[in-house]
Amino acid sequence: MGSDSEKEIAKVRMMVLETDEPDRDTLNERGSFAEILHHHFATAGHNHDPPLGIETDQRFVVTERGGRVPRYDEFEDVHSILITGSVFDAHGNNEWILELLQLLRELYIRRSDIKFSGICFGHQLLCRLFGSEIKPEPKGLWELGHSRINLTEVGQSLFKTDSNEVYLHQMHQDQVVAPPSSESSDGLLPPGAKVYVWGSSDHTRVQGVFIANRIFTTQAHLAFDEAMVHRQIQMRVEAGSIQDLEHADRAKETAHLEHDGVTVAAAILRFFHDEDKGVGN
Repeated sequence: MGSDSEKEIAKVRMMVLETDEPDRDTLNERGSFAEILHHHFATAGHNHDPPLGIETDQRFVVTERGGRVPRYDEFEDVHSILITGSVFDAHGNNEWILELLQLLRELYIRRSDIKFSGICFGHQLLCRLFGSEIKPEPKGLWELGHSRINLTEVGQSLFKTDSNEVYLHQMHQDQVVAPPSSESSDGLLPPGAKVYVWGSSDHTRVQGVFIANRIFTTQAHLAFDEAMVHRQIQMRVEAGSIQDLEHADRAKETAHLEHDGVTVAAAILRFFHDEDKGVGN
């Protein structure tokens, strides 16, 4: 047997389904969303005890921008899927969104060994898959910038913290109205399935859902940095999506604050690595 230094560390292989592209400056500085997330998860893996490696494959799935939704048989060796954030609406009926939902449904039914995670749009899309309603905040308000999320007991267990809150960057108006259930899921979830909300905020009650061994989502962005927050807000202001300019400016002023993105990445990495046993049970 070789020494510890000679042992190859365990690795998690993650398939990232990219549902958007970064702005040009971010793309030049940090790469695609999959590359940004790979770096973020690599940091979390380095801090894991013992260290965990991360291998990331990526598929850009927005067909109207030159992407392609992969086929079911392309996931033969995949056990961890992450769906990124997007400027598109998760409640929309774009052809690629409907095609992606059908793919996710098939994978969920036929591949019980695959775990799914989603960020912002990805969180909302997975909840939609199980029948949750997705729509804008009732007053049309945005949740922007550095934000406090209040944790449930399941959230504290997932993030391995005694604190009752985490701070993450937000960039959304749409929200999951209520968590999915066996009744809403069109047969995907069995009767009595345990679906947990791990956190909430004043703006959004469902900040993430957890289904043991299958689903772990987050409404907030774990890998945004100060520059990305500024650019993402400015893009939406210029597009006319965000019209409350004072709110946008206040959110930009919080972009430099320390947040818990690596903590959340570490929790999702542990989930992908089958370390969520007993959480919520």
